[in-house]
Amino acid sequence: MTRYIISNGSAADAKPTVLKGNISVQGAKNAALPLIAAAVLTGEDVVLSNCPDIADVDNMLKIFSALGGVTERRGDKVKLSLKYLTSGEIESRLAGELRSSLFMLGSVLARTKKAKVAYPGGCDIGLRPIDIHLKALREMGVRIRDRYGYLYCDASEAHGADVTLDYPSVGATENVMLLASGIDGVTVIRNAAREPEIEDLGNFLCKTGARVTGAGTQLIKIEGCSALKGAEYEVMPDRIAAGTYMIAAAVCGGETVLRDMKPEHVFSLIGKLRESGAEVEYNGNSVRVASDGRLKAVGVVETGTYPGFPTDLQAPFSVLAAVSEGSTVIVENIFETRFKHLAELTKMGVSVKVKGRVAVFEGVKSLSAAEVQAMDLRGGAALMIAGLKASGTTVVENGHHIERGYAAPEEVLNALGASVIKV
Repeated sequence: MTRYIISNGSAADAKPTVLKGNISVQGAKNAALPLIAAAVLTGEDVVLSNCPDIADVDNMLKIFSALGGVTERRGDKVKLSLKYLTSGEIESRLAGELRSSLFMLGSVLARTKKAKVAYPGGCDIGLRPIDIHLKALREMGVRIRDRYGYLYCDASEAHGADVTLDYPSVGATENVMLLASGIDGVTVIRNAAREPEIEDLGNFLCKTGARVTGAGTQLIKIEGCSALKGAEYEVMPDRIAAGTYMIAAAVCGGETVLRDMKPEHVFSLIGKLRESGAEVEYNGNSVRVASDGRLKAVGVVETGTYPGFPTDLQAPFSVLAAVSEGSTVIVENIFETRFKHLAELTKMGVSVKVKGRVAVFEGVKSLSAAEVQAMDLRGGAALMIAGLKASGTTVVENGHHIERGYAAPEEVLNALGASVIKV
C-alpha cells in the first residue's frame, strides 16, 4: 500500500516547506477518461497525447483492452486500437475501480448495440446516482434492465432525441454525447454540463467525424455518424491538478509558476486566492502564485457546477481555510459526504466544525505533523498540502487514492523544494 512521507524537520524547528520554482501541469484526468471511452466508437487508431500517467487512466485502459482493444503508451502518448469489439461487457472487477467506467456504456452501445455493465466504483464521496444517465439513454431509445448489480442494455432501436437533463451532470452529458455521436440522427442536450472537459470531448468527437456544436454551453447539438474515423488529439491540461498546486503554493508561501495550463479554467479559484492575500498573476498559459504563507479568511466558499468553485478543489482549499486568520465557511453543494478528510486534518491541529454539508473553520497559526489516512483522491491531496505546512514528518497512508488523479505528486512537489518520499 502506497504511503507518502512529508518531512519538514523536527517539530521544534517549526519550519514548514516553502515552495519555489516552475512546474508543468499534467493532462486532465477528467478529460482523458471520456476520450478513451470515445476511442471505442471507431475501428481506426486513436492517439492521445498529454495523457496523464495515473491509476484512473490505467484502469480505463484495462477496460478498453477487455473490450478487445490494444493499447500502447510511450511517454505521454497513448495509442488505442479497437478494430473488432469482442465484448460488450464491463465486469464488476474493472468497473468497481473506476466511476468513469460508466462512460463506456454510451460508446459500447453505439458500436455494438448491446452492453452489460457493472455498477461503477471510484471514490466514496456520496451516492452519485446514475439515474440521470439511464433516463437520458432511455429517451434515446435504449432499453435497460437492472439485474443483480449489472445493467443490461439494448440500443438496437437507439435514435437521436431531444434530451433534457434533470441536473447538469458531467458524466450524463458525456454519455449522451458518446452514444449520439456513434448513431445516425440528431440529438440535442438541454441543461448540459458546461465544464471544460465537455468542450474537450466535443472537439475530439468532431475530429472523428461527428458534428458537435455548443459543447461547453447548456445546449449541445450532436449529428451522429455510424462510421467514425480515428484521430490524434492532445488532452487538455488538468485544471484540478493545477488548482491543487496553486493552493499548495499559497498555503506554503514562496513563489510558484505553473505552466502549460489554462488560467480561465480556474478563475473561481484565482478570485479566492487573491481574496486570501496571495498574489496571482496569469499570462498566456501560465500562472504565478506568490505568498508569504500568512493568509486571511475568505468568508464563504460554496462549491457549484462550472464555472462555480469546483467540488474537486474543496478538500485542498479546506487546508487554506484551516490556516487562514479568521473564520471561513465551506458549503459543499455537489456531494453529500465529501468532508471525510476533515477528521484526519483535526489530528494535525485543524479547528473545524461540520454540520451536514457545511464546515466552519477557525484559522490556526500552525499545523503539527501526524500519521493520517487518505479516504479519497482529493482528500488525500489535501492531507499532502497539510503535511507541507506542518512541522515535523507527516505520513499519508492509502496513497493509492492520490495516485488515481495526480501524476507523480512527490516529484512535482520535490521540484518546488519539498521533501516527499513515496514508499
